[in-house]
Amino acid sequence: MTTSKSVPQERDITETTPPHRISTLNLTGQQLTELPEGLGAMTNLRELWLDQNQLTVLPHSIGQLTHLETLSAYYNQLTTLPNAVWQLTQLRVLNISVNRFSTLPDEIGNLTNLDMLDLGHNQLTELPTTLGNLVNMTGFLYLSDNQLTRVPETVGNLSKLAYLNISENQLTSLPATIGNLASLVELRLYHNQLSTLPDSLGNLNHLRELHVHHNQLTTLPERIGHLGQLRKLILTNNNLTELPESIGTLSKITELDCRNNRLTKLPDTLGNLNQLAYLDLRANQLTTLPESIQHLERLEKLDLRWNKALQLPGWLSQLEQRGCLVYV
Repeated sequence: MTTSKSVPQERDITETTPPHRISTLNLTGQQLTELPEGLGAMTNLRELWLDQNQLTVLPHSIGQLTHLETLSAYYNQLTTLPNAVWQLTQLRVLNISVNRFSTLPDEIGNLTNLDMLDLGHNQLTELPTTLGNLVNMTGFLYLSDNQLTRVPETVGNLSKLAYLNISENQLTSLPATIGNLASLVELRLYHNQLSTLPDSLGNLNHLRELHVHHNQLTTLPERIGHLGQLRKLILTNNNLTELPESIGTLSKITELDCRNNRLTKLPDTLGNLNQLAYLDLRANQLTTLPESIQHLERLEKLDLRWNKALQLPGWLSQLEQRGCLVYV
């Protein structure tokens, strides 16, 4: 004999608590395909977490959540948001990454209180110029893993932004206005098709990390030496044949990764990088090293492998005696 279990009926999400008293609603990972229009009754909702479901649309009643500050709906199947979302002017965090957006409306510029915006891992081919209206963003803007070929000049209006990630797109150039991002601490541009970087990059006085690996860079701007707070510079997998002399003024840099380029020589000014701990020069076309490298007292790792014609200087042994790991 077999017994059958009845399928439990879905409980209304407002069943146990009066809707107007709910301030946080977390529906992460519930395999939801839709949400009830009754969601709009939660008029005091501050945080709404809808991550890792199977949602294709959000209800129009979401526009009634006028106090909403966080809306997170990453890893769903959304292609658009209801127009009412763009009227939620109290929003501070909007995460719609890992969905299926190919365009965004100009109305995104209405969300002027946004502090963090994650649009990564979608199918965006362009960005609205109104993105530049989000002048109060002090946190992050993630645009990674889309199909962007350009960034609007208005991105330069985001002068309070700390973190910008435009990696894994199809960018061939950057607007000069990127140099206006005066508060930027970290800039990730890897896995694009950039052949040059704008001189204005040298204006980013607070930048601590610059990731431009896996592009098509043949040169670096001389003004890169103005990045006085830079700690990490990742140049891996480009087409660089030399580094600018000004790189020697990056007095706080601790990590410089130049592997898999076409470097044939290095500037003597490398020896001025007193804080440098990690220098990776693998897989280039170096034949000699500047003697100034031997004076890098804090150097912990120097990787010289796969430079076939490199003549190894005798002073490398001095680095090793100081505890530096030298790979040849």
